[in-house]
Amino acid sequence: MAEQAAAPVIDVEGLERRYGERAALSGVSFRLGEGQTLGLFGPNGAGKSTLLRVLATLLRPHAGGVRVLGAALPGESWKARGRVGYVGHEPLLYRELSGRENLVFHARLHRVPEARVDELIAAVGMQRRARDPVRELSRGMVQRLSAARALLHDPPLLLLDEPYSGLDPAARELLDPLIGRPCGRTRVLVSHDVEAGAAESDLALGLRAGKQLIFGRPDPAAIRGLFR
Repeated sequence: MAEQAAAPVIDVEGLERRYGERAALSGVSFRLGEGQTLGLFGPNGAGKSTLLRVLATLLRPHAGGVRVLGAALPGESWKARGRVGYVGHEPLLYRELSGRENLVFHARLHRVPEARVDELIAAVGMQRRARDPVRELSRGMVQRLSAARALLHDPPLLLLDEPYSGLDPAARELLDPLIGRPCGRTRVLVSHDVEAGAAESDLALGLRAGKQLIFGRPDPAAIRGLFR
């Protein structure tokens, strides 16, 4: 008997998402297999962040089929939510709490041992500033803590919206083993850096004005065409 093909980690068919009368996503369809990276490209307002938020169960799809880690959204969002790591434009950290307090709070939500917090604080190079309030930290430091928060529960799927934004080269080098290609996780990566994003990706999805114009192997020339 032939082996059954593994189910995709993400399976999207005809996704629609609106804000009032405006279609933020219209007819988006793709599949992503285990361990693959999908590069998500397009100009500002293309729908990239909206797509990530739908996959992260933070927004409900209005039409179409969306399955994440086998869970049908939105009805089974609760099944996927605890298995997804999300780094968005907002860090999802409380500004008045310290970085460590924030991570401990999220660790308790996921029933993760506190030792995991200290492990990740060290991994992102934040030991010296971990007890300072988030409001006193630089944008790059907050971004490092945001990555640590997303990894606390060891998720098999990472949704990354410009995760290296605001980071200096040393910080990028620290995060690469955690959220870059070496981490081995399935990833959806939003990038405005066409060359670097294409090199990081197994597949590329190109959006403009909410419509899907590209899906397939990354082609930097075709990706650049999205911005013209």
